[in-house]
Amino acid sequence: MAVSWRNWLANEGSKHLFLFFWLSLNVWFFWKTFLLYCRGLQYYYLHQMLGLGLCVSRASASVLNLNCCLVLLPMCRILLAFLRGSQKVACRKTRRLIDKSKTFHVTCGVTVCIFSVLHVAAHLVNALNFSENYNEDFLAINAANYRGEDPRKLLFATVPGLTGVIMVLVLFLMCTASTYAIRVSNYDIFWYTHNLFFVFYILLMLHVSGGVLKYQTNLEEHPPGCFNPNKTLLGNMTVPKSFEELFPDYTTEPFPEDLTFPQPLVQSNFMRICSKEPKFQSHFPETWFWISGPLCLYCVERLYRYIRSNKPVTITSVISHPSNVLEVRMIKDDFRARPGQYVILHCPRVSGLESHPFTLTMCPTDTKATFGVHLKVVGDWTERFRDLLLLHSNQDAEILPIFQQRHYPKLYVDGPFGSPFEESLNYEVSLCVAGGIGVTPFASVLNALLDGWKCYKLRRLYFIWVCRDVESFRWFADLLCMLHNKLWQENRPDYINIQLYLSQTDGIQKIIGEKYQALNSRLLIGRPRWKLLFDEIAKYNRRKTIGVFCCGPSKMSKILHKLSNSSNPYGTRFEYNKESFS
Repeated sequence: MAVSWRNWLANEGSKHLFLFFWLSLNVWFFWKTFLLYCRGLQYYYLHQMLGLGLCVSRASASVLNLNCCLVLLPMCRILLAFLRGSQKVACRKTRRLIDKSKTFHVTCGVTVCIFSVLHVAAHLVNALNFSENYNEDFLAINAANYRGEDPRKLLFATVPGLTGVIMVLVLFLMCTASTYAIRVSNYDIFWYTHNLFFVFYILLMLHVSGGVLKYQTNLEEHPPGCFNPNKTLLGNMTVPKSFEELFPDYTTEPFPEDLTFPQPLVQSNFMRICSKEPKFQSHFPETWFWISGPLCLYCVERLYRYIRSNKPVTITSVISHPSNVLEVRMIKDDFRARPGQYVILHCPRVSGLESHPFTLTMCPTDTKATFGVHLKVVGDWTERFRDLLLLHSNQDAEILPIFQQRHYPKLYVDGPFGSPFEESLNYEVSLCVAGGIGVTPFASVLNALLDGWKCYKLRRLYFIWVCRDVESFRWFADLLCMLHNKLWQENRPDYINIQLYLSQTDGIQKIIGEKYQALNSRLLIGRPRWKLLFDEIAKYNRRKTIGVFCCGPSKMSKILHKLSNSSNPYGTRFEYNKESFS
């Protein structure tokens, strides 16, 4: 399968180029800081004491500052949703790059882990050097109190050392709990450990305030390695005891400061004269400059999100669908959302701290204020949530008038937030592929088209839905039939191409019901032949840019991603998009 470089650049080339740029920036930043501390005169005496440990620790710290600063920005969901939905970012390529915010967040997190290991190793060497290379001539730059002091005291009995140890433990918990295996098996562990980042940033601000590493401030009066005549004469002068007893008021006069030396001696390349003792000063905590802005922005956004979601929603109906799928319909004042966006649900009776994202399957419009989500009952949170909403877990449906509703638990909605599927209506031709419950992002798109399709740029939609059992198609069978009938009545039957695939079946299966006849004729047994499907779509849409949107198993996503990058003889370009919650 030949790869089209044009398609590759459109789909993932920009992401790879950006990641390469980011990696190069970190390496460049590390190297520049490394050279500064190795060659900088203001660090001469400290470098003589610590060696390369100083250069590596400071260079890795500069990279950590940069990444700890930017790792929070991809988590500012409101900011990303604003940029995605506003005219500030008019270029589609830039908006698609915003959709990779999670990738950038993970990249920054991995960079923090790698350079933290380097930073810790360098400071372990520094602690040992502080103890072994204790210098009585320059007491100000000694972190140890005496030569041979136990280095463990510097690690566990000082503020920078103790906070550094705790930060390593916190970072280890966050990194290990962020692995795919733990996130899938037990999401609660990931959720609670990841929120330790607040503790991490507080410790980070305390860590840099210790002022262990110092630089020289008076380079002009005391060039590094210079000859100090006052110190030399005083050091070599000895006074007899009998002389001190006869003249108790005798004090050794320092070497005259106004003494003039021969000019050739002063300008000699082998000797420099210093007029004062070296003075040292701790660095101002630069980390505060790096992280204060993003941290304040993130905290302000979280406060705004808390205030905005503080009022619980009104649950209007709860429907139990086949295959353990629950539909919740709600109303909330002044709630606005676009097709393809998602919200975060928080139910205090299920969990006091835990929240989960769910794609909107129904968005509020000018004529109706109801919005809804479909959620698959898998895991402890969804099971407890279902049991609270339904009187009996096997109950088929519960749609009651408002005045007859029973008391539902309080439910808070945070959002909406943007996702790549908002772009599905901005292409002239879109290919939407769903696997199982992955159909939820496209349900809000289909609902939007049902309300009116002429206001969107989209003129042809290929909708492919793959499920294991035929009952799963009932989740949105009514919606698909209504949209199909509407387009036939408006003489636009070619606007949407629906293909339903049943991957596992025993005998002939049909979506039972007379009203589903339009779907029964589009129900196919087996899996899609993706290569033939892409070739057919490219053939009928020559020289067009087609948006490919996938929400389903990773195997399906990889196949579509590969086909989107492949070349075709029709000049058609496929731009791949995948659902990824921030």
